[in-house]
Amino acid sequence: MSNLSIVVPNYNGIGYLKECLETIKNQDCSFNMEVIVVDNGSTDGSVDYIKEKHPQTVIIENSENLGFSRAINQGIKASNSDYVFLLNNDTALEPECISKLTECMGKDESIFAVASKMVQYDDRGKLDDAGDEYTILGWARKVGEGKSPSSYSQPRETFSACAGAALYRRNVFDRIGYFDENFFAYMEDVDISYRARIHGFKCIYCPGAIVYHRTSATSGSRYNEFKIRLAARNNVYVPYKNMPWPQYALNFIFLLFGYLIKYLFFTRKKQGKYYLKGLREGFNSLNKVNKVEYEKENLANYFKVEWLLIKNLWKI
Repeated sequence: MSNLSIVVPNYNGIGYLKECLETIKNQDCSFNMEVIVVDNGSTDGSVDYIKEKHPQTVIIENSENLGFSRAINQGIKASNSDYVFLLNNDTALEPECISKLTECMGKDESIFAVASKMVQYDDRGKLDDAGDEYTILGWARKVGEGKSPSSYSQPRETFSACAGAALYRRNVFDRIGYFDENFFAYMEDVDISYRARIHGFKCIYCPGAIVYHRTSATSGSRYNEFKIRLAARNNVYVPYKNMPWPQYALNFIFLLFGYLIKYLFFTRKKQGKYYLKGLREGFNSLNKVNKVEYEKENLANYFKVEWLLIKNLWKI
């Protein structure tokens, strides 16, 4: 049994894999680690490269792009370890990254996920992500984006961890379920962190775990039709799935207001039609979404989450 499994989803990422896998190999960590690459039908020689240069790596080969959510689920289910570190292929790690993450995780059994300090690869004086927050308007926000990494040097609780570089407690998945494959990509990490909070778990930001990230390298750009549409659709899924009906009814007017503001934002960028397309797809496919079953023993956790959604609004 490995102490830690590193799951790297890959889709035509041969240009990034070399540095990613080398920085994993050079980790200053005493853990017994296994590396699992889940390839989503790459045609750029990624699999051959891994087999030749990193033969110890476990490779799961898909014949087509099954999406981020399904790929990481395949990796998690193939693992046999205490912790799972999900890592984008377009990243590079500082040598102590994994040891810092596991150190943070080991401080509290109620921690489900630990978020790393994600720094912009091409401008290391700016943060990419220091944990994610989620609000009553249905918005997810990357904390610290564009700000100095030194401004986020203290550990703290955060609503969610970005699955592009986050450590998870493996046995919690058996209790709360895995990443929702209906999402395909985007917001799946907010969804699973929301679900974990319903069950009494939490997420922590670990400032010592530094990851350099090429933002949107796989999707191509920060704002594009594919990303806008999926994010909008999944923003419909997250509250519908995780809120029991009384809470959903209470918050629905705030969610509509949030959707309207986002629509106006993307309209100014001449991309409003993509956002509307995603919203329509979300509301028209709610029958595909499995709602989290309400359990009365989690009632106090629902109140805690609702307070977080309200409080996080003032952090925007």
